[in-house]
Amino acid sequence: MRWIAFPIALAAMAADWPRFRGPNGAGVAAGDAQLPTEFGPGRHMRWRTPVPFGRSSPVIASGAVYLTAAEEGALVTMRLDTGTGAIGWRRTLAPLRKHEIFQSNDPASPTPVTDGANVYSFFADFGLISYTADGKERWRLPLGPFENFYGMAGSPILSGSTLLMLCDQRQDSFLLAVDKDTGRVRWRVRRDYVKLEAYSTPVLRDEKEVIVYGSSRVDAYSIATGERLWFARAQGYNAKGTPVLYRDLLIASSPGSDEPIYPAFAALDLNGDGKLTVAEFDKNEDLRGHFPTVDSNHDGLASPDEWAFTRNLGVGDYGMCGIRMGGSGDVTATHIVWRNKRNYPNVPSPLIYRDVLYAVKNGGVVSSYDPLTGEVKHSARAGPGALGDYYASPVAGDGKLYLVNKAGKVSVLEAGATFRTLAVNDLQEEVYATPALVDGRIYLRTAKALYAFGLQPN
Repeated sequence: MRWIAFPIALAAMAADWPRFRGPNGAGVAAGDAQLPTEFGPGRHMRWRTPVPFGRSSPVIASGAVYLTAAEEGALVTMRLDTGTGAIGWRRTLAPLRKHEIFQSNDPASPTPVTDGANVYSFFADFGLISYTADGKERWRLPLGPFENFYGMAGSPILSGSTLLMLCDQRQDSFLLAVDKDTGRVRWRVRRDYVKLEAYSTPVLRDEKEVIVYGSSRVDAYSIATGERLWFARAQGYNAKGTPVLYRDLLIASSPGSDEPIYPAFAALDLNGDGKLTVAEFDKNEDLRGHFPTVDSNHDGLASPDEWAFTRNLGVGDYGMCGIRMGGSGDVTATHIVWRNKRNYPNVPSPLIYRDVLYAVKNGGVVSSYDPLTGEVKHSARAGPGALGDYYASPVAGDGKLYLVNKAGKVSVLEAGATFRTLAVNDLQEEVYATPALVDGRIYLRTAKALYAFGLQPN
């Protein structure tokens, strides 16, 4: 594998993709560079570089792609050249602990963030670490351990000289602000009102507020002081996707149901002793492997109260929601503008592109909405062979939408309220990461490699 040296980058530019889902998590490419519609191994492929496994997404600034990964017990941050795919450097970090997590997550799920001159990575088994663009360690800030059976997935973000990191978990959740140049903690806000883990990455409003989408709620904080400014409850549970901003609205999605979707306690308590064991729990195929999320006191048994808490999560208040930003204190009763429980996404983030709101859910169902009212405009399948599960969030550029399912099928849709499928490309490798769109290229991470696709070499 070829390694090359890079000059030190100066600063992230507006056309870069410096954090999860690009500028402010919107998932929209800057500029009007033409992007390919049909691509794959051997077609419009500028390069392919094997990389170790990780579910984090690529970020891009100043001619560099940054990735994190986990390999042979080490936590990895690496830099590649956008033009050639050559690896410039790779740094490994020994974890401080090994957190046993559910199989659908891994130690390198959070996406790094870059300011062009430096990169910042978060690993649940370590904490935060920063490197320069040429790979020199700048500082490290150990954090944790975390109590989250499904692992951590929220990513760090930057606002000026402040690095922000959300750490929501079963207990002792917090939001952290760090000086990006020194690693010194500026403030740390306890989120004791959060009683469940969430996996969303925050967004910024006017570089003054950081808006956090947690389990069952949205909270806005002052970036300067950490003061909580306003909040809205009644937002489902286990928030995963990153919210998007449209005019004065925050649009977000979280799972839930109108009635409990899981069986009553008596149906699981096979011996009728008023307690659930792992063996009893795992006899239900839909619940198998999730017992630790119910056993909140870790005594090896689940009580009726513990099961009732889990069974009723998200009942009534869920789906896609439009919330007017601003105000003071609890704005639940006054600022929830609309809610739509049809075809909302679970893991993927919503997307707003050219004044249309889009969402993709498992099964490859794509829906478009009016972002001001939540009214569904159109729903259709992503395309032939594009069924299955979706973990990557949709992105957009050049008048097109790009949606990737777990099996590696990339649907390209012509954007519009009545969108249509232009192509379905097959990468022939599993995909969990969200693509990055920069300067006419699609950077797409699979379970085995990082690809760059583009119509023109650059």
